[in-house]
Amino acid sequence: MDSDGTQEARGTHAHPVPRPAGPPEVPAMPPVPPRAPVAPPPDGSAFLTWLRAPRPDAAPGVWRFGHRPRPAEEPDEIPTRQLLSGALIAFLVGWLIWSLLQNGYLGNWWWVPFDLIVPDAWRGGDSDLGETGTFMVYRGYELLVALGIMVGVARLGRWGEVWRRFVTPRFRRAEPQAAQPAPQDDPAQWNELRAAGAVDAAERLAVEAHAGLMRDVDHARILRAWQGVRTGRHSLATFSGAVLKDGAAACLHPSGERDLPARLARHDLLTGQVRLGTTVDDARNPYAYRGAGLALGPDLLGTSLVAVGPAGSGKTGTVVRPIAESLCLHALAGRAAVVVVGGAGAGIGPADAYDVVVRIGNQESEYDLDLYGGTTDPDEAAAVLAEALVGDLADPHPGSDSRRSTTVLAQLLGPFRAVHGRFPSVPELRQLLDGAPQPFAALRQGLHDAGQESLLRELDARERQMGQPGDVGGVLADRVALLDRPAFASFFDTSGAGRPFTLKALDHPVRVRIDLPERGHADASRMLARLVLAQFTASVAVREDRSLFACLVIDDATGVVTPEAVRGIQRLRSGNAGVVLTLRTLDDVARPLRGPLLGATGCRMALSGLTPWDGQDFAEVWGKEWTEARDVTDRQIIAETPAGKAVHMLRRVITGKDATARAVTVRQVERERWSASELAHGVPAGHAVLSLTDVKGEHAPPLLVDLRS
Repeated sequence: MDSDGTQEARGTHAHPVPRPAGPPEVPAMPPVPPRAPVAPPPDGSAFLTWLRAPRPDAAPGVWRFGHRPRPAEEPDEIPTRQLLSGALIAFLVGWLIWSLLQNGYLGNWWWVPFDLIVPDAWRGGDSDLGETGTFMVYRGYELLVALGIMVGVARLGRWGEVWRRFVTPRFRRAEPQAAQPAPQDDPAQWNELRAAGAVDAAERLAVEAHAGLMRDVDHARILRAWQGVRTGRHSLATFSGAVLKDGAAACLHPSGERDLPARLARHDLLTGQVRLGTTVDDARNPYAYRGAGLALGPDLLGTSLVAVGPAGSGKTGTVVRPIAESLCLHALAGRAAVVVVGGAGAGIGPADAYDVVVRIGNQESEYDLDLYGGTTDPDEAAAVLAEALVGDLADPHPGSDSRRSTTVLAQLLGPFRAVHGRFPSVPELRQLLDGAPQPFAALRQGLHDAGQESLLRELDARERQMGQPGDVGGVLADRVALLDRPAFASFFDTSGAGRPFTLKALDHPVRVRIDLPERGHADASRMLARLVLAQFTASVAVREDRSLFACLVIDDATGVVTPEAVRGIQRLRSGNAGVVLTLRTLDDVARPLRGPLLGATGCRMALSGLTPWDGQDFAEVWGKEWTEARDVTDRQIIAETPAGKAVHMLRRVITGKDATARAVTVRQVERERWSASELAHGVPAGHAVLSLTDVKGEHAPPLLVDLRS
């Protein structure tokens, strides 16, 4: 059965896409003409600017491209009103002191230093200096005294901070472009290749980079191929030969594509990030994050992401679409394999952006979905299929399982494969689960003729269990009947005549989109989504090459989260894989599974419009923090003297308030980072609160993010 899932979705059936095992196989690939590229600029200035841009190390989730780090703690900045009023008062005090000195109201003591220092011959009008010189000496001393007073009041009134905060920004010029780095520090020179002896290949790549013939995807793809040389999987000679032959187009993805048809989000393939928005300059966000771009990459998606928000909150357009687009670019660079699951027309990307598009229920679909995940082991196939069929009916507590359903399916799949050399189709499986006598008799006869005594005992056990109280065969048959519909008649073929896709292909950088038939087949769509998730978690656990990041994106995971799914998500991080799940509400997940789901995912997003009940679950998982609380108490001042009472009465007439004394009490209290009420009512439209954890264990607290910027 041809179910490797790597055939080209837009070409002819006669030319399958070769499996991209790495650079050594590139020279032997049949040439696939890439899409006609856009005319390059006359030079590579745009690419070189992107390549040489600073990308400082930053906290998890910070958009590193051109990032300017900020202090971890907010500076103790004086309020604007207080700063300006203090500067003005200091100026008035200095002017008053100078006026009093000039008019002699403070005496002549400030001339004593002048009398002690200046010679007597310089003071008279008939001195050697003349009248003009004497005038300049006196005025010079006065100027020094005035400057001294100005320096004192400037420091007292913080004039320097006023200048830096309000004057300097108005005259700040645009920063000059960064100078071209030295050759030994220039990434466009490919010095690592030169040091390893691939000087000719480095020269070819440098020339194409400066000529504007290289793109960010080309750079990332060649770096990925060079990583294979460094790890010893490929030879330096093969890599150099491919680069010298094709230049920036070396080591192409099997589809022959060097970019996506269109990009909607901002991507930085050098760091692997995709920008989702901007962290709001809000007191609830850590100071180091305020105003910085918020981005995700494989280092964060490797811990999985769950996003919860009602319809229209932007889950698909601002979260799923950018992430899927980024992962497709990573796949073109040979870094990732991505499977995107969503309803038909959900806006998860054009078909041209994917290698395989499975349109279940659409008779024009070129690809089918392998119901059994491409395995030949009946027990493994039974476990995955049982999770898809009745995983949502199992006890929702994390410690539960669906072993009874797995056993029932294994009792049928094993004997059927032994007789027919394949697994049963959907109608055949339904008949067996219903206990139709003719299929059972034919199966028993085949096992008897083949001498399969152990499998005969399995079949006999299944027949004995049918019809007994507690038998799950009837439930399984009812679920299989959801797939035994005319709309799916040409799908889930097991005869080998079709082109089934299986998630076993995730050993290769493949881009897959699966469209579910949500209209009219909602239950079947949820069952198929569980099937894909179960196959994904089973496949990534046995991959040979775990350097390739694998990610499954499910737009609307309603009914997908089961006890076994939660356990599978917990194991993904160790296999360099992750999932992205979106939900309209946490009510779509069984109550006992909500905490384990949020605990199993390292990245959690609450979008605007969340209900208080959903907000409570997020508030619990985000926990509490110590914060400083200020209690202000105003106490009325009682005047005892007639003069004091008159002053208080005058103040009351002017201000309308009684004279009070303010007492401030500061204490440390433990409060929720984000309360359920704040999440439900304090998140503006187009915003989300997002917490992050990367694969190394570093984490970011919940951040308020503007997804529209």
